[in-house]
Amino acid sequence: MNLNPASQLSLFGHQNEFINFIELYQNQKLPNKILLSGEKGIGKSTLAYHIINYILSNDEDFSYDNKNFKINPDNKTFKLITNKSNPNFISIDIDTDKKNIDINQIRNLILSLNKSSFNDKPRFVLIDNIELMNTNSVNALLKILEEPNDNIFFILINNNKKILPTLKSRCLNYKIHLTSDQSFDITNKILGKNFMDLINDQMINNYSTPGALLNLIDFADKDDINLKEINLKDFIKKIILEKKYKKDQFIKNLLYCLIEIYFRKNTSIKSIKLLNLHNYFLKKINNSKIFNLDDESLLMEFEDRVLDG
Repeated sequence: MNLNPASQLSLFGHQNEFINFIELYQNQKLPNKILLSGEKGIGKSTLAYHIINYILSNDEDFSYDNKNFKINPDNKTFKLITNKSNPNFISIDIDTDKKNIDINQIRNLILSLNKSSFNDKPRFVLIDNIELMNTNSVNALLKILEEPNDNIFFILINNNKKILPTLKSRCLNYKIHLTSDQSFDITNKILGKNFMDLINDQMINNYSTPGALLNLIDFADKDDINLKEINLKDFIKKIILEKKYKKDQFIKNLLYCLIEIYFRKNTSIKSIKLLNLHNYFLKKINNSKIFNLDDESLLMEFEDRVLDG
């Protein structure tokens, strides 16, 4: 299953937001710095790619289908973006072997923007997981954002995490929301089937986003795990003991999401001990993300004190 936002041809659930941004662009009122915020996996990056494709493919054969909110896979812009060779588009995200977007990535961005454009089309810079930028990279980015760039548009993606106020204040802040019904409907449309037929009810809550559900199904499919038969506790334990979270950031994010679901489903006002453990591990997980702390000792402690305790 290809879950890369750049490859999603159909836009589900964010059509109104798409129309709003396109109208701003057509009226020459689209801000040069946009901050899209919302839960991870809600479709923010997919929305951004559709906006960018609409604008850049406007004068091409097989241009964006704005009636059905679909990218034509034969349009030139789509092919160049997916091949990472579009001169009017730059994408920045966290490298798989790192925990932060570092300053070298921003320096490379500056070098690219200083080069002459190949055409008169606008240029787009898409930075995903903006909350994972370290202080040096944020300061370097702020210098770019402060410069007048009439034909360069920055779209920053934030997963509802705290970012520096100076960065937030430079952008138009746009919150993206989905109800649980919308999330489940989008998941079914992308899958082409009812996801509830594939997943144990224990692993679903009203906060589950399409991205979280689809990554869960994709991960289980690749590892030959039957999500309908395995319970949540055993599934979490399997990921921790087999150290599957060390493979990539997606699995680690998935694991933390499952741990949160576990606590939500098992914690009540009466279970004071579990409530305290929830707060304790939530704080440790947040510190691990912020300060790049060791995940293994944290997860082994969780397995020992909560799953086996």
